[in-house]
Amino acid sequence: MSLPEYSKYIIIGAGIHGLSTAYHLAKTLKDTGKGDGNDIIVIDKDTIASGASGIACGVVRNNYYQPAMRELMAHSVDVWESDPEAYSYHPVGYMQISCEAMHEDVSRIFKEQKAINYDSVFIEGDVACKDYMKNIYSDWQAENITSVLHEKRGGYANNSKSMNGLASKAQSEGVRIISGVKVMGFHRAHGASSAIRSVETNKGDISCDYVVIGAGPWVRDFWNMLELPKFVDIKGIDGFVHKDIGMWTFWQLEEGVLNVDPNMFKTNDGCQPPVMHVDTDAVLKSTVDDSIITEEGNIWGLYYKPDFHFGGVQGGAMPYPIKTPADELQLDPYGPASPEWISSPKFAHMWVSALAHCHKRFEGMMDKYHKEPSGGVGCFTPDSFPVFDEFFENCYIIADSNHGYKMLGVGKLVAEHIIGKTSELLKPFRFGRYSEGELHPTSNSPFPWS
Repeated sequence: MSLPEYSKYIIIGAGIHGLSTAYHLAKTLKDTGKGDGNDIIVIDKDTIASGASGIACGVVRNNYYQPAMRELMAHSVDVWESDPEAYSYHPVGYMQISCEAMHEDVSRIFKEQKAINYDSVFIEGDVACKDYMKNIYSDWQAENITSVLHEKRGGYANNSKSMNGLASKAQSEGVRIISGVKVMGFHRAHGASSAIRSVETNKGDISCDYVVIGAGPWVRDFWNMLELPKFVDIKGIDGFVHKDIGMWTFWQLEEGVLNVDPNMFKTNDGCQPPVMHVDTDAVLKSTVDDSIITEEGNIWGLYYKPDFHFGGVQGGAMPYPIKTPADELQLDPYGPASPEWISSPKFAHMWVSALAHCHKRFEGMMDKYHKEPSGGVGCFTPDSFPVFDEFFENCYIIADSNHGYKMLGVGKLVAEHIIGKTSELLKPFRFGRYSEGELHPTSNSPFPWS
């Protein structure tokens, strides 16, 4: 497909955010009589879902300590549920299984889920939790568990299948998706207006009226092209201003697959299980030689699910920050290029041992571990929560801070914002929250995005 000289709307990135925005913008324009999908192009330096969205674990959940995240995710779950076939979405539910250090946090999440009518069940106490879990899995054996939050909505989607389904929905509305177009820069107006007038690419310039950037972990590069601040001042809840905090950090999100028949991980009644997430401070012993991996009192966590796309039981564990300075990091479509970014034996040992800690059926399965291209690299904001905001009058930046894949509904809200209907759900994620001190609360989870 040839590159046009002009498009009213240019969307950069053919992943979850770019395609969702394109599809919903096309529908919104048509519904309001302000245009249609023929006014929109999506450009990507590779192809549909060739980046982070194509290797995502695919978990869809509402387990957030932050009210703003919880409400936004409830909206996104609505969108996932609106067309589960096209989105390759499996509404199996989600379980947050936690130790006592997280009990109060998870209890609050449950109460606030009830307040927004999000269907979930909360179990408290070690005996009650063990009984509840054994009623689902007869081989359940995780220790130090004192709370279980069972979200009846949510689940997971198959990454590339869902992205291709979303792309088809956008194309059916007239949206053009053009691959192999790399953005080199932006041309902006001078004087009273600072708006973007055209996008410079490796195949020529494209004039435009509006730009949306939904580039996943590559958002840092576009941020720098637009000469937005590399450092920010952050006002804490105590009123103290923390100066010159780096805007971006990168975390490695290691994931892998246990190469077994996905059907071997089912519930007692033979059904597909919910997505599982366990955080505990129990001793973690090796499933290989019974050696100690993690001492008691140190919280560790993992998530897992059977997945026919990956061909086994797939999941991951706690991420870790990448030491390379943010401005020196070079990204490729499937994660980092240096050896430290490749799924390590240490991760594999920990994750498979953690599976065995939770279920007897996974004991002695270290030889079944298989590295798949999943997980990848996350580009995180200073508080590890997304930035959704408009810059230079006509440029909307979706900086998801690794929450992206599950947030299918963000594109719908951005589309509404573009035509003048600003959502209250997006307001807590504006860039100005840092200087204004309107930050999201933090939990005791070992995962930075919870």
